[in-house]
Amino acid sequence: MNAQASDQAKARVNRILNSDAFRQAAATLAAEHDRTVEDIITLTEIPAPPFKEAERAAKWFAMAQAHGLTDMTIDAEGNVTGLRRGAGNGKLICVAAHLDTVFPEGTDVTVRRDGTKLLAPGIGDDTRSLAVLLAWLRALDAAAIQTRADILFVADVGEEGAGDLRGMRYLFTQGRYKDRITAFLTIDSPEMEQIVTGGVGSKRYRVTFHGPGGHSFGAFGVVNPMFAMADAIARLGRIKVPTTPKTTFSASVTGGGTSINAIPNAVWTEFDLRSESAAYLDNLEQDFFALLAEATAAENAARSVVNGKITYTVTPIGNRPAGQTDQTQDVVQSARAAIEAHGYRVHYDYSSTDANIPMSLGIPAIRIGSGGRGGRAHSLDEWIDVEPRESIRGMTAGLAAVLAVADMI
Repeated sequence: MNAQASDQAKARVNRILNSDAFRQAAATLAAEHDRTVEDIITLTEIPAPPFKEAERAAKWFAMAQAHGLTDMTIDAEGNVTGLRRGAGNGKLICVAAHLDTVFPEGTDVTVRRDGTKLLAPGIGDDTRSLAVLLAWLRALDAAAIQTRADILFVADVGEEGAGDLRGMRYLFTQGRYKDRITAFLTIDSPEMEQIVTGGVGSKRYRVTFHGPGGHSFGAFGVVNPMFAMADAIARLGRIKVPTTPKTTFSASVTGGGTSINAIPNAVWTEFDLRSESAAYLDNLEQDFFALLAEATAAENAARSVVNGKITYTVTPIGNRPAGQTDQTQDVVQSARAAIEAHGYRVHYDYSSTDANIPMSLGIPAIRIGSGGRGGRAHSLDEWIDVEPRESIRGMTAGLAAVLAVADMI
């Protein structure tokens, strides 16, 4: 760790925490905690399945607009954006939370209460964060806090699963602010102790193996695409990958065929390849492509091709770039200083989040938590605990981190 960068960040954070304005902002977060909880419930109970976030986006737009954000828009990809203008030289930082959940259309998203726990699909990942952004806006306005940097608040689409970071990809490559953002924080899930500084890259493919097919008894002996696919999966399972940087693979979903008594003419499997390193991910991908060819050739050599050979097609279904933010960067040191000042023991980690996109473009980016506690993410019994003391502590720490990066005046 660069000692000078750390000391400068700590000094900036201490100045913020000791200011009357920040104390007033923190008091507002505490006084309006019940309102924040109600915002969490309101937003959670608006379904936001993959590629169908529009209703929740419209609600968040209206809520944020009522909080005084300017230049509010819903862009062509569905992201909601709004500015809180600074008083400085035009520097722009981005603070985001994602609208979408992993749950399909029709999932019951009614919030259930169990003491201070709230339970519902998607409530912690990432609906709580959407409400926390609104709470921060109320606190900033109540304390009349100014920053030198403009702050772009974003409620984005497509973070989960097949969304493939489409919201962030648009924001940073086609959106109106794409050339201005100098630092990025995604607020994702409750945990405050973890700061994500590394983006796990992934490449996902659906591979379909084709063959001539035939009767399972009468055409026995001809090539079978199921055997080629099974061989490819087995070959993938024998690949040796490093633990550092962590690199993984999976054969995840499969299907095909027509009948128990028919040699299939097409079968498919979806594959997931991941790594903390872009270079290692590229190497794994090349090995994967090679084994597909080897397995296909082996099946064509093993059985009759009188009615045709085995072939395969590869369809990309996901590509999340790997990336990393150097831990000496101001966004990292400022967030760490702010969060540790509130009593958390911070550690750095890798994950796949909206921060992957700016990281891959060389823009300093991190993921921090929204506060409180939570668990069972991506399950139907996902929960968060909104016990006020811990919830407010995390929200206050996160606001301090944003103000340190945006340079509170």
